[in-house]
Amino acid sequence: MGKKVLIVGGVAGGASAAARLRRLDESAEIIMFERGEYVSFANCGLPYYVGEVIAERKKLLVQTPENFKARFNIDVRVNSEVTRIFPDKKQVEVREKDGRTYIETYDYLILSPGASPVRPPIPGIEAENIFTVRTIPDVDRIKDFIEKTKPKRAVVVGGGFIGLEMAENLHARGIKTTIVELLDQVMAPLDFEMAAIVHGHIRAAGVDLVLKDGVKAFINENNLTKEVELQSGRRLPADMVVLAIGVKPEVKLAKEAGLEIGERGGIRVNEKLQTSDPYIFAIGDAIEVKDFVTGQYTLIPLAGPANKQGRIVADIIAGRDAKYEGTQGTAIVKIFDCVAASTGANEKTLKRLGIPHAVSFTHPGSHAGYYPGSTAMSIKLIFDPETGKVLGAQIVGKDGVDKRIDVIASAIRRGDTVFDLQELELAYAPPFSSAKDPVNMAGYVAGNIITGDMPVIQWHEIENLDRENTVILDVRTKAEYELGHIEGSVNIPVDELRTRLSEIPRDKEIVVYCQVGLRAYIATRVLMQNGYKVKNLSGGWKTYKAAMDEKKKDK
Repeated sequence: MGKKVLIVGGVAGGASAAARLRRLDESAEIIMFERGEYVSFANCGLPYYVGEVIAERKKLLVQTPENFKARFNIDVRVNSEVTRIFPDKKQVEVREKDGRTYIETYDYLILSPGASPVRPPIPGIEAENIFTVRTIPDVDRIKDFIEKTKPKRAVVVGGGFIGLEMAENLHARGIKTTIVELLDQVMAPLDFEMAAIVHGHIRAAGVDLVLKDGVKAFINENNLTKEVELQSGRRLPADMVVLAIGVKPEVKLAKEAGLEIGERGGIRVNEKLQTSDPYIFAIGDAIEVKDFVTGQYTLIPLAGPANKQGRIVADIIAGRDAKYEGTQGTAIVKIFDCVAASTGANEKTLKRLGIPHAVSFTHPGSHAGYYPGSTAMSIKLIFDPETGKVLGAQIVGKDGVDKRIDVIASAIRRGDTVFDLQELELAYAPPFSSAKDPVNMAGYVAGNIITGDMPVIQWHEIENLDRENTVILDVRTKAEYELGHIEGSVNIPVDELRTRLSEIPRDKEIVVYCQVGLRAYIATRVLMQNGYKVKNLSGGWKTYKAAMDEKKKDK
């Protein structure tokens, strides 16, 4: 008789572990418990089912218990909740839907309980038209409610991935939608100036965005919310509310079994994904992972890492040597006509941890400008100022964001530097890229910062400049300058710069900027070689304006 392995929870991690283990060990007895009705479903697809982008409900069902049995000889027990673990006896207690309980023994136990949506104790939160989005029954309730009551206004609480996707999909159903977010930005993995670009797209699509405000109470009538009262006193009319405030790891079972819980509230595991009991493994959204870049324990609830962890645990149980190297948090989201993606550490995290870092902003086209349909993207690259090791990246744009973030994510995983990004040979033809791919360009710009060829200043440092001893030089055309510029700046177009050097004082620091940073780089090189002390505004007027406009809205 082979090993007996019990798996608690299906969806991403649990189902991956089960299928992989069977591929490696035909003799193992594998039992998977799922307290809900569905063992393996595409939970990342749920918002798109609400918006009818995914039309057929059955498309969300990845595997059924019958399929698992036929293909993998796995005993899947749905509507079966594991309620207790007895690690000393290697047993679990299982409760079925009808209340019947029984004991099951194991050689190895894999916990994949996931994370549950946060529902804070806000007055009125029990109303029938307040929804969360985690399971198929959740979206069934939302779809049913929309079809029966035809709501006109929705409030989405939380500006993370699920909140933004739900806002887009409710808006697609013709429902006037407002997003309420407690922070000064949506999408916490992005830094402020990158999120500012996303805010512009959300507002342009006709969705209201309320930042730096939280929910105080839900004003209900007949157990239905009619208005959402905010901390500021503002009231938003609502026919339905979606809570997308975030998720917290499901650790009750592990905690009661005496397994170690980490400081961030997730199950603590080692690099082999073992809990404090070597026969019990834990994977997915319920565990604390090591941040691949910073080495800190953190919570990163993503489907990709959960699937990889499931596979690694199966390998280890089957006797293979494997370990989990950490999560770097590579993520992407589509918000209306905009795509936002990130990987590795953001600037906020590095600042908080005191990790030295430098930053560059570039705004390349998605493909060659002369081929129709090229759109601009904004790339923020974060790197070690000494070695150039890539620490993180954020990209906001339309086309081609996904492939650029994936290339940089791969570079981070290998420990590459910005100089390695310069060397990457990426696929080029005019419909797809430029001869210098946006990733190469980001590498060149970051390399120039490290070598001292292009000293930079960041958008948030402009307002603290000593204006007495600084000249801000706008090297765009006169027409561009007149459309909007940094207050107090002087305009000398880059093509006239060499003949007008006498107009620029030599005893002051010169801060140069253009639209995206390229012309200002050329100006920087001219001025530096003529003995001036110069800094280029990274990302140019485009980064500066988006961020400063958003800051003004804040006040």
